Amino acid sequence: MSTMENQLELLEAEALKLSAAERAAFAQLLLASLDEDAEIEDAWALETERRMAEIENGTTQVIPLADALAQVRAVLT
Repeated sequence: MSTMENQLELLEAEALKLSAAERAAFAQLLLASLDEDAEIEDAWALETERRMAEIENGTTQVIPLADALAQVRAVLT
């Protein structure tokens, strides 16, 4: 059995010691953490679309990676 499986079994055993109300609250916390991940992914998708639109309509200037790295190196030295 892997360490992760052991940890999950221990967590499950501890969670089952909680009252029904405590388990429900814990479950809600876990589910909310999944929703936060989805919200973050959605926000990044919107940001990516916004940036792509700016590039396509010419409101944002893009530069080659080599030039960007040269600018960063110049600032750091």
